[in-house]
Amino acid sequence: MTPTLYFPIDACAGIDNPDAAPYDRQWLVVDADGRWLTQRDHPSLAQVAVAIRFGYLVIRAPGMLRMDIPLDVIEDDESVWRHATIGKQRVDVVDEGDLAAAWISNFLGVPSRLVKVHPDAPEVLWQP
Repeated sequence: MTPTLYFPIDACAGIDNPDAAPYDRQWLVVDADGRWLTQRDHPSLAQVAVAIRFGYLVIRAPGMLRMDIPLDVIEDDESVWRHATIGKQRVDVVDEGDLAAAWISNFLGVPSRLVKVHPDAPEVLWQP
């Protein structure tokens, strides 16, 4: 039987850890204009390895130091609320901050941000 893969960060590597199920597609990478980046845009996203460990989303990529992001944070700080465009849908997201943005931007070689789908956002239609 093939294990179920979960993708906590959309377009990045999947993991077969059942602990990742509640976090499937909770994060995504956007460009400087807030548009969703896919592997079609940046094939190197597939090289971003993701793990769930001790309450953190752990991300690694070739040539990069590991980054740990807390999983369960209450998104009540409106200063980090943003909007992302996923296909034709506008989605409320929470920006993971400048350190995460620098990490993903350095890896991809283009200005990017790591964002989390806001918990009150309607269901995301993951269509280009």
